Amino acid sequence: MAEVVRAALVQTNWTGDQESMIKAHEEYARQAAAQGARVICFQELFYGPYFCQLQDPKFYEYAESVPGPTVERFQALAAELGLVTVLPVYEQEQEGVLYNTAAVIDADGKYLGKYRKTHIPQVKGFWEKFYFRPGNLGYPVFDTAVGRIGVYICYDRHFPEGWRALGLAGAKIVFNPSATSRGLSSYLWKLEQPASAVANEYFVGAINRVGIESDLGDNDFYGTSYFVDPEGKFVGDVGHDHDPELIVRDLDLELLATVRDRWQFYRDRRPDAYGDLTAP
Repeated sequence: MAEVVRAALVQTNWTGDQESMIKAHEEYARQAAAQGARVICFQELFYGPYFCQLQDPKFYEYAESVPGPTVERFQALAAELGLVTVLPVYEQEQEGVLYNTAAVIDADGKYLGKYRKTHIPQVKGFWEKFYFRPGNLGYPVFDTAVGRIGVYICYDRHFPEGWRALGLAGAKIVFNPSATSRGLSSYLWKLEQPASAVANEYFVGAINRVGIESDLGDNDFYGTSYFVDPEGKFVGDVGHDHDPELIVRDLDLELLATVRDRWQFYRDRRPDAYGDLTAP
């Protein structure tokens, strides 16, 4: 019998306040579980706006400890629904020490750990170095009820090293929660992540929010969230490019063995030849 995991992604727009945003995602999780999903990932900084369009210290108030109140709230929901949950939040480790983070919660509600965004942009509309330190936890892979999963966050996706590190650590599904704008990256969105899925021989779930948060800037977040398989094929339709959407797809994990037998990318690596690539 095929090893199939039903997985879900959420793309949505900013509701205007944190509590209604959290409640909206709780409802998305319930809908996903009702459709048989066993794992779900939300978008980058899911409970807030994408405030990095501005450089304003007032947005530091969105940061909280991880685990902390939001993670604990979703731990209870994950246990109720039996749903592995990837929860991208704004983390405060201590006063003034802030990260762009994703917590991973197992289907029984257990907090498994977190990934901190490694690569931090600083360009117009994406002033992230004002808000986040570079991640310092490496590229963890989490043993969950649906198998080994990894997380890469938004701008990370432009850097191949983390994709490969997650594959070497045994990831079967890697989620990339994002906030990316139509005018900046749309030509890359359906190219990079399928290519990374092929090169590293796993499934990728790519999530992007939707809408223009006009009180913050003119970034037009274009959604089009999707799952892609290790042959670079979209699993079902790509999400809408303007509207909120819950995307639920069946991922046939047996395809991993087929592809890894066909292409021996891990066997034929030459790390002995890569030394110069790691130099600053």
